[in-house]
Amino acid sequence: MGKIQGIPKLLNYLEHRSYPMTEEQIIRLLSERKIPHARPYGDMILFDEGYIDWWIGEQHKTDELVMD
Repeated sequence: MGKIQGIPKLLNYLEHRSYPMTEEQIIRLLSERKIPHARPYGDMILFDEGYIDWWIGEQHKTDELVMD
């Protein structure tokens, strides 16, 4: 599984996974610690593709519960 470095690359990845978001939404999720990520040093933010795919699946489950 690969790593995604930075918010712009995460936005692109989410778009390709048919789960588009805005930068503002990602920043809010990061501040609320609701999206899996790591900050190995400084301002660097890393996202693991496997964890992001899992997270997308969980969001779809939550969306389905809200729709019911």
